[in-house]
Amino acid sequence: MPATRTYAIAASAIVVAGLGVGTWFAFSGGDGTDCGGGLTTGNASIGGPFTLVSETGETVTDTDIIDRPTLVYFGYTFCPDVCPVDAANMAAATDILAEDGKEVRTVFITIDPARDTPEVLADFTDNLHPDMIGLSGSDEQIATAAKAYRAFYQKGPGDDPEFYLMDHSAFIYLMTPDEGFKDVFRHGISPEEIAEKTACYIS
Repeated sequence: MPATRTYAIAASAIVVAGLGVGTWFAFSGGDGTDCGGGLTTGNASIGGPFTLVSETGETVTDTDIIDRPTLVYFGYTFCPDVCPVDAANMAAATDILAEDGKEVRTVFITIDPARDTPEVLADFTDNLHPDMIGLSGSDEQIATAAKAYRAFYQKGPGDDPEFYLMDHSAFIYLMTPDEGFKDVFRHGISPEEIAEKTACYIS
């Protein structure tokens, strides 16, 4: 089977895995305001303290990063298509919001710290948006952050230390510094819809 086809099938499996975490999320309306309509967690707690390493090599915490409305995504730079699409949609949404005078941060947290060094993350995020922040860290630090956000991930099959895929959930979390979790958007949502709902929460 051609390599491109193999990667495409694997990527589809990742999306299914991400959207299938039904014990955590249900289709409903955000935080109870009229801004919802995406995915929500009901009364589940989403978000929390983390300590990670920024793409510039600095150690940062959640309070350093989420100092304004922030879109947070867990993925990895070697992802065939799911992560780049979602990250690009986040970036485009912030540009739409900026045109309306609303400043929103985008954060890409790797689930593959073995390959996603700060330098690799910097190249990845800079290609998507100059203001996007990439975060890495130790296996333990990543696991702590993912657990706080109820993000699923695991290494895919294979023994090759360089060429492997990661199974993971695919959600964009909207966080605010004062109120924490506001909403979560599923894979494939358009930048326009992300921007519209985010603007509603900010307003």
